[in-house]
Amino acid sequence: MSLDKLAERRRIQRRISKKLRMEFLRHLWWKFPKFQNDLKWKKPKGKDNKMRLKLKGYPPVVQVGYRTPNDIRGLHPSGLTPVIISSIKDLENLDPSKHIVYISSTVGLKKRFELIREAQRRGFRIANA
Repeated sequence: MSLDKLAERRRIQRRISKKLRMEFLRHLWWKFPKFQNDLKWKKPKGKDNKMRLKLKGYPPVVQVGYRTPNDIRGLHPSGLTPVIISSIKDLENLDPSKHIVYISSTVGLKKRFELIREAQRRGFRIANA
């Protein structure tokens, strides 16, 4: 890999590691036990809801400004683009310097070993080997 490509990948890795990771949870999830085992986002809609009014001391509300920057969105922390494969044929159009490989969960053990062997032979990194 050339020096400028390596520098670019390091820059992307640094941006990914500094990325703001927010956890958005519903209003009053800490107060009611029925919410604590199903922690998912629900938009606050009440007239006097403190979270909807974005008052100090309340959790953040989902907004456009929290979205991941376009150049690092969807990338693996290594800076590579993740690709799911389920056969050796899927590796043909991929570049080891740009892609990281995930083996599909529907692949059996025998074929999984074949895919791992072939991907390593071609120089791919495997995220779930």
